[in-house]
Amino acid sequence: MTASATQRTFQPDGRPVLIGSLPLTMHAEALEWIFKATPEIPLWPQLPANPHEGMMNQFVEGFPGIIEEAGSILYDTTGPGFEEAMLAFFEAFLAVTETPEQLLGSMFAIEPKRAAGLFALVAAAKSKVGMAAVKGQITGPFTLLTGITDANKKLGYYDPMVREIVVKGLAARAAWQAMFLSQLKLPVLVFIDEPALAGLGSSSFIGVSSDDIRQDLVEVITAIQGAGGLAGIHVCANTDWNLLLSLPLDVLSFDAYGYFDRLITCRSQVLNFIDRGGILAWGLVPTGDAELIGKESVASLAARWQENATQLAGNDRQVRDILARSLITPSCGTGSLTQALAQRVLTLTRDTATALRQQYGL
Repeated sequence: MTASATQRTFQPDGRPVLIGSLPLTMHAEALEWIFKATPEIPLWPQLPANPHEGMMNQFVEGFPGIIEEAGSILYDTTGPGFEEAMLAFFEAFLAVTETPEQLLGSMFAIEPKRAAGLFALVAAAKSKVGMAAVKGQITGPFTLLTGITDANKKLGYYDPMVREIVVKGLAARAAWQAMFLSQLKLPVLVFIDEPALAGLGSSSFIGVSSDDIRQDLVEVITAIQGAGGLAGIHVCANTDWNLLLSLPLDVLSFDAYGYFDRLITCRSQVLNFIDRGGILAWGLVPTGDAELIGKESVASLAARWQENATQLAGNDRQVRDILARSLITPSCGTGSLTQALAQRVLTLTRDTATALRQQYGL
C-alpha cells in the first residue's frame, strides 16, 4: 500500500472541515448541509439517530467476540464458535496485509447499512467540482476498547485477545475506508476519533500504558497512510499532547476553543509537528454549550484564532504560515445538538475560515 503523489499533496490553507456527526436522520439532507458548509473538503456524515451509526458499533461488524444486543455492545471470548471465528479473522487480516489489493472486497469492507453516508458521499462527490480533499473518520481503538465490557464489566482494553482483534480490525477497516474514498482521485483524510483519550491519567484507567496506547494508534495510523490516506486524530478535550505529538500523525484535531491553553504548553513540539508537515485542525467553534454557540460570532472567533496563532507563532514564525498548515473545524461533532444550533455551528465554521483566509490572502 504505497501512498500516491496525488493523495499526499494537500495544502490545507485554513479551509473549513467538519467532525462527523450531525443531528439528522436522512443522509441526503446531511450531505446538503455538508456541501454548503465545506464544499472543498466534504466528509461523510455519521447520524447517531440511526442505531447502526453509534460510535461503539459502527465499525465492529464481523469482529469475533463482539456482541451487539439491545443497543449495547459486549465482548465474550468464551462463547461457541469464537475460536473458529478468531482464526478466520486473523487469516483474513493476514491476507489483506500480504495482498492489499484484496482489501476492498474483504470482510473489512464497511457495509452500507453501517455507514450509508460514506456511500452517499462518494456518489454525490463525483458530480462536484472544486474539491480539494475528502474526509472520513473511524472510532479509535482506545475509545472503543474502553467503551465495551464483558458480562463482568471488565473493559475490553484489558483483555489481550479482544484488544488485538479490535486494533487490527480497526486498522484494516480504516485502510479500507482510505482506499474506498481514493476512487474520488483526491487527497483522503481519515480522522481517528479518540474522545476517551481525555481520560488518560484518571483513576478510571489505572494500569494503562502510554506505550501500549502509542503502539495501538501507530498501527491504525500506518494502515491509513499505507492505503494512501492522511491520518488524523481527533480529541475533543484535554489529553496527553506530548503523546499524540510523538505519533507519526498527519493531522492533529483538537478543541481549540476549550483547550488551546493546554496545547500551547507543548509549543515546541507543536511547531516541530508543523515543520515536519503536520496539519493542525483547530476546533475553533464551540459545540458543547448552547449559550456559547449563540454568543460567538465570525469576528470573535477569527480574533480568538489570531490571538492563539500569534502565541503559537511567537517570534520565529509567521501567523500566515500557521494558517497555511491549518484547518478550521467545530470543536466536536454536532450530533447531540438541535438542528438550529448545528446549522449555526456549521455556518460559523465556514464563515470564520473564509474570513481568516481572506485576511491572510489564502
